[in-house]
Amino acid sequence: MATAKFFSFACLRNESSNYGELSPKPHYPSMPKYPKGVSVSTDEEKSIHGTESKAVFSVNGMSCSACAGSVEKAIKRLPGIKEAVVDVLNNKAQVIFYSTFVDEEMIRETIEDVGFETTLITEETNEKTSQVCRIRIKGMTCTSCSTTVESALQLIPGVQKAQVALATEEAEIQYDPRILTYSQLLKAIEDTGFEAILISTGEDRSKILLKVDGVFTEDSMRIIESSLRALSGIEDIDIDPELKKLSISYKSDIIGPRNFIQVIESTGSGEFKAMIFPEGDGKQSHRQEEIEHYRQSFLWSLVFTIPVFLTSMVFMYIPGLKDGLDIKVVNMLSIGEILRWVLSTPVQFIIGRHFYSGSYKALRHGSANMDVLIALGTNAAYFYSVYSVLRAATSPSFKSTDFFETSSMLISFILLGKYLEVLAKGKTSEAIAKLMNLAPETATLLQFDDEGNVVKEEEIDSRLIQKNDVIRILPGAKVACDGFVIWGQSHVNESMITGESRPVAKRKGDTVIGGTVNENGVLHIRATKVGSESALSQIVQLVESAQMAKAPVQKFADRISKYFVPLVIILSFSTWLAWYLSGKYNSYPKSWIPSSIDSFQLALQFGISVMVIACPCALGLATPTAVMVGTGVGASRGVLIKGGQALESAQKVNCIVFDKTGTLTMGKPVVVNTKLFRSMVLREFYELVAAAEVNSEHPLAKAIVEYAKKFREDEENPVWPEAEDFESITGHGVKAVIHNKKVIVGNKRLMLEQGISVPVDADEVLAEAEELAQTGILVSIDSELIGVVAISDPVKPGAREVVSLLKSMNVESKLVTGDNWGTANAIAKEVGINDVIAEAKPEDKAEKVKELQSLGKVVAMVGDGINDSPALVAADVGMAIGAGTDIAIEAADIVLMKSNLEDVITAIDLSRKTFGRIRLNYFWAFGYNLLGIPIAAGALFPSTRFRLPPWVAGAAMAASSVSVVCSSLLLKNYKRPKQLDNLEIGGITIES
Repeated sequence: MATAKFFSFACLRNESSNYGELSPKPHYPSMPKYPKGVSVSTDEEKSIHGTESKAVFSVNGMSCSACAGSVEKAIKRLPGIKEAVVDVLNNKAQVIFYSTFVDEEMIRETIEDVGFETTLITEETNEKTSQVCRIRIKGMTCTSCSTTVESALQLIPGVQKAQVALATEEAEIQYDPRILTYSQLLKAIEDTGFEAILISTGEDRSKILLKVDGVFTEDSMRIIESSLRALSGIEDIDIDPELKKLSISYKSDIIGPRNFIQVIESTGSGEFKAMIFPEGDGKQSHRQEEIEHYRQSFLWSLVFTIPVFLTSMVFMYIPGLKDGLDIKVVNMLSIGEILRWVLSTPVQFIIGRHFYSGSYKALRHGSANMDVLIALGTNAAYFYSVYSVLRAATSPSFKSTDFFETSSMLISFILLGKYLEVLAKGKTSEAIAKLMNLAPETATLLQFDDEGNVVKEEEIDSRLIQKNDVIRILPGAKVACDGFVIWGQSHVNESMITGESRPVAKRKGDTVIGGTVNENGVLHIRATKVGSESALSQIVQLVESAQMAKAPVQKFADRISKYFVPLVIILSFSTWLAWYLSGKYNSYPKSWIPSSIDSFQLALQFGISVMVIACPCALGLATPTAVMVGTGVGASRGVLIKGGQALESAQKVNCIVFDKTGTLTMGKPVVVNTKLFRSMVLREFYELVAAAEVNSEHPLAKAIVEYAKKFREDEENPVWPEAEDFESITGHGVKAVIHNKKVIVGNKRLMLEQGISVPVDADEVLAEAEELAQTGILVSIDSELIGVVAISDPVKPGAREVVSLLKSMNVESKLVTGDNWGTANAIAKEVGINDVIAEAKPEDKAEKVKELQSLGKVVAMVGDGINDSPALVAADVGMAIGAGTDIAIEAADIVLMKSNLEDVITAIDLSRKTFGRIRLNYFWAFGYNLLGIPIAAGALFPSTRFRLPPWVAGAAMAASSVSVVCSSLLLKNYKRPKQLDNLEIGGITIES
């Protein structure tokens, strides 16, 4: 299964909150004030809170996310807890705390008080054993180059995984930082003959580039560096004195870019001025440099090639000009030959030097690439021509025939092809550029007095936003960063990030995502995630990683590339030798040979044409360009596909396993019915039930508490009666003493275990609820069963239609859930699924997936919860609902950001269309070579006298790469299945 870097979507959830009326003007509680220009140092923090410590506990007995939530909530109630994360899959709890307030024993006892057996794990280490860095590689021309670099990286001790992508010209390397550093990786790439530029190290830190204007001597550099290094949170500083550029890596929790600018500008009596470096996007600037390089090279080659072409192909047929060019200088050496020699030499050795260096690098490492073919072909034509003209200069009778136009025109057409190719390749990653452009350029920063009143507004570069800043978002403006609303209410259009077309209501406490658009109200938000931590940056990183990952089908092209160039060289030599020997022994009539050349020169032209028409580039670009466009299109539609492996597996899927809660259903249970068995005021009933359930983290408990609030609408945040002797019985329910009454809320099994009889009426209500896909919760007061609360989790709109459409696509659907059989069968019947597995534990779901795979099925798993993670990993393709848990999203291969089931169809259909395009690309690339090489070798010459001049063969070779990239670009016009566009669900038309 393809894996991807951890990607948190917590900010993408829009769960409603109840926070009361908004104040008439912005006012916030006072916050700690830190010295101007710097944040609190580590030492200061220690003096305030004590030493920060980390502890990992083994927690046994947890069975679901509700258990994990209970443990996490209990830990966070303790004083001095900075962070607590509970992993129900691995039965672990990781806690970061301040030792002044709490210790490991207190935390352990607290977890045990919740009802779980707990032990402290002392062997856990903080040292990272795996790290991922990204490196840009300049100079790769074909798949042979990328394979050479990849092989060299994989041989380095400590490298766990290395991927080199030709289309993006980047490498993603997973390595052990204890064994080697990224500097050694850069050196290893440069040793293969390519330029390596570090993009990111994968370390847990942020990075910013600043430009410093002013006096910039060595002394001033040292002063600035020492001033910055004195700040807390600085990780690394790299100075480029030539560009006056500072690269600063820092901990965003402690310090931020505005602090750096302030310190730089206050250093040296104010003689320095700092700003964000104007060319922050290295990838775009590199792409532009590459495009400009090939454009300039092509234009300069034309300056020399056009005169060569005219003197050899045009002027020789114009009386007067022909006579002038034929004037002999030395023996049989003419002016025209000297001109062509002089003009073609700069093209061959100066403009075409790139092909020599590329050939040298490849041959030095025992491989051969496209540069080798071009260098051999052009050198053969050039040096044969040099031999011919030198012989003419030393002989009174030898009449030379030169091919200077062949070498110069060949290089010119190849440069044109490379220019068009890099232009087209730039368009394949437009989706990433569009995502990055969603962030606004500026933001309005608010400053406050000690009472929390706004005292100053300042417009700043959005890249200078720091954590805990408060930003004002006006109607119609883009949200500048991830955060939460602290004042105001509005609707925010999140379609550009989540794909959800309807604006989402936002009020105090709700999260907002950077890059989304505020529609109709003023919002004040507190920044929580900035820079590379933001949801937008994480999405971009995920898409970039996806475009790096190779599809298995690409390995076929990589294997071919190892033998392709040597095979072409053998074919080329064999072609020349066959035609040369045939001419020498008169195997064909003399009349076949054009009047201007002899049999040797004819054979040489055929050999050169074979050498330059074969194109390994088209084979190397067939898969990655299509994957780049396909994943980009998916991202723009809210379907995040984690690379070529996921795409290739998804197009083969013929069986889908659905989770129930949160996947086929809305995932937000609501109370739909209440049945009381004795006379009691409903408000009093729910008062007692809510008081017991408010202490539980279970989704059903939350649904009951939310429903109980309706009986106390006069209160904004109702306070429930205090529950004494509260106890949560995992998987069954809760019990507590409220107003001296013993209240038990739970399932039938809990009631029977507590010695409470369940009357026939209650059994009938429970059976009826199950038939309606509802969950019945029993309530007893003072050992008497009082009532049944029916809770329903509604089926998502369109679930039945999606299952039906999947069936029409020859994909069968199955339901696997941890819920009871009655509810599971009712839901399955409602959506049209026949095969159901209920009351399944997480490992049971994974086993079901493996069982289906053993029957020869290609299985996709669609889920949203922690308990779905094992099945998501086990499946051929794991699809996580975007509103689901972070662990499920990390485990999945495809993330459906809109949480719409229709996107399951979109993901499968897009993968099928993308692989259809990859097959077409391979058909074209192979077909082109299979057809082109025989024609270049002279297969048509005996019957039609048609031959392919080397420069035309070179133009055709360049065109093949461009055509493959353009073929992939057509995927940008992807339209999802028409059935989805016309789908009507509950009277609402689903928009595309």
